[in-house]
Amino acid sequence: MSAAALYIDRIDAAVDHVLDTIQGEIVLGLPLGIGKPNPLVNALYRRVKANPARKLRIITALSLGKPVGHSELEQHFLEPLVHRIFGDYPDLDYMVDLRAKALPPNIEVREFFMKTGDYLGNAAAQQGYISTNYTFVARDMDVQGMNVIAQAVAARGEGKSMRLSLSSNPDVTSEVIERYAQLGKPLLKIAVVNRKMPFMPNGAEVAPAMFDIVVTDPAATHTLFGAPNNKVTHADYAIGLHAASLVADGGTLQIGIGSLGDAIAQGLIVRDRHGAEFRRMLESLCPDGVEGRELGRFDRGLYGCSEMFVNGFLRLIEAGIVRREVFGDTVLQELINSGRIAETTVAPETLRALLDVGRVRSPLDARDLAFLQRFGIVRPEVRLDGEKLVLGDMRCSTNLLDEENFEAVATQMLGTRLTSGIFMTGGFFIGPQDFYERLRTMPPQELAKIDMTRIDFINQLYSTSAGPGELKCAQRRKARFMNTTMMVTALGAAVSDALESGEVVSGVGGQYNFVAMAHALPDARLVMMLRATHDNKDGLKSSIVWSYGHVTIPRHLRDIVVTEYGAADLRGQPDSEVIQRLIAVADSRFQDDLVRQAKAHGKLPRGYEVPERYRHNLPQVLDDKLSPWAQAGLLPDFPFGTDLTDDELHIVRALKKLKHASAHPMELVEMTLKSVWEGKEAPRSYLERLGLTEAHSFRDLFVRRLFAGNL
Repeated sequence: MSAAALYIDRIDAAVDHVLDTIQGEIVLGLPLGIGKPNPLVNALYRRVKANPARKLRIITALSLGKPVGHSELEQHFLEPLVHRIFGDYPDLDYMVDLRAKALPPNIEVREFFMKTGDYLGNAAAQQGYISTNYTFVARDMDVQGMNVIAQAVAARGEGKSMRLSLSSNPDVTSEVIERYAQLGKPLLKIAVVNRKMPFMPNGAEVAPAMFDIVVTDPAATHTLFGAPNNKVTHADYAIGLHAASLVADGGTLQIGIGSLGDAIAQGLIVRDRHGAEFRRMLESLCPDGVEGRELGRFDRGLYGCSEMFVNGFLRLIEAGIVRREVFGDTVLQELINSGRIAETTVAPETLRALLDVGRVRSPLDARDLAFLQRFGIVRPEVRLDGEKLVLGDMRCSTNLLDEENFEAVATQMLGTRLTSGIFMTGGFFIGPQDFYERLRTMPPQELAKIDMTRIDFINQLYSTSAGPGELKCAQRRKARFMNTTMMVTALGAAVSDALESGEVVSGVGGQYNFVAMAHALPDARLVMMLRATHDNKDGLKSSIVWSYGHVTIPRHLRDIVVTEYGAADLRGQPDSEVIQRLIAVADSRFQDDLVRQAKAHGKLPRGYEVPERYRHNLPQVLDDKLSPWAQAGLLPDFPFGTDLTDDELHIVRALKKLKHASAHPMELVEMTLKSVWEGKEAPRSYLERLGLTEAHSFRDLFVRRLFAGNL
């Protein structure tokens, strides 16, 4: 740790400092997502790009850029929307050049997690990808020779009274700095203040002296990248409802970003607030009934523990579902788990139980008193004076085995409620703009219940640097780790990060670690979610396949797989049963082919037939089951709101139909004939938005007619 940080008030001066300090190649480490200090990175990138004698290598993940239209229609539509949502968010220059396949020869970008699908067919990005578990990123940045780390931080105060928070990204930086200090390696550490970053307390709050440089240039403050809420489809909701029925009250929850995360969160809210309706939805979706599912309210609440703290979690906090507090002491947590002491309230039994198990001793010493006051068991005004506990004019012995002394403490010196509890632990966050605003304005006592912390604490049970595993095991009771995947093989392996060609779609991230934890914790389960089909230029395909040339999670770690057609419990099952259970949740249009391949490889009995009750796994059947609940308002398209206006949503639906048809010739022919026959016209405001009001060429007139026909 630096003796004192150097405060620099201009980005250009900070770049000068970097170039003067690092004489050779600059290997710059950046956190993933919104924790990047974009203005500083761009200034450094431009300086090195203009000087071929200098070299720059960037090690990072999830570089976020404003959406860009791939057609004239999309570009016209997006321009005002992007301006409204993203404001002055500056795109990363290296990302723009990387996407354009125009990186200069003296600059490399190596990412360990890519924005999903953005870099397929991009040789530089594919060759620079580092495949690693998120938990090991600090180690692998060291392997890459990183000599500079820079992060956007939140700040309160000015000058010597300034306080910093790693905010969205305490995930890696603290571990990196600690690792380099232990190894005695030089590392230039830069904090860049962005005043729009929410100031997160607890593990995210750090002293400025943690960094060598603190950049305070107002130009570094900008709008955060806002990930708009996606529409939640009926298939998403079906998956979310199945997943929500696997979550145990009083347990632990991990979910991810996107429509599936929103679907799970809304499913949990419906379960808690509309129990009868939740059960009826689930009964309509489950051919085998709902016995063994979790259907009740969340009387004890949930503890959120996820590498990604997303909007769905915040909505669950606001709904009072994520509220189970955990405490940073193994013995205390185990006593709560066993029911020997209350989860939040302090009573004489609380102190008695801690004495009985030896967590505090009699007579009490300073360490015991500090422990009791840290968790609110003893009032903060109590002090130790030799062998006496003192509160105002009251004094009593520290010998609590004496009933008279115990009674005095129990009646006069105890607190009323356990303190320092946490109900949400996260490694990084990203969400829409209203998500950030709610964090910025959340009352301090509520914000204190959210702990943004190191990724090695979240993603691993046992780690020499991330706290005792026993504590994490005690906190993460009844854990349900919800992960998404692209495909699942009929034998239970999951394909989540790349294609069998080796091309990377996204990255491994923390998935493997959550899978391992689900098997290591005695009452935990892994819930691997995917849509039963996917559609691309090659047509509709099953997402449950017989085999695939690349897997992310091997089949021996299979557990629960959820599609819109049900939940398949694969844990401990023989291969034949695994295949049958996965076929039962596959799209019915692909079931026969899966059966044929399984029989051909000797993995199913020759006489096996798919039971009739699973023969109706079709989108239309699903829509018929869930449409009434959508119309009733329990399954809205955007359960947590949207940045788009009603008109924009209308336009988006039409553009999506056009885009889909453009990749499917027969569908395009049908759409064309329908549009010509009906002869509809679009509202003038829509045409103006898409630049089609003055359509004169055949192409523009044709597109205009197609667009109108799809409204």
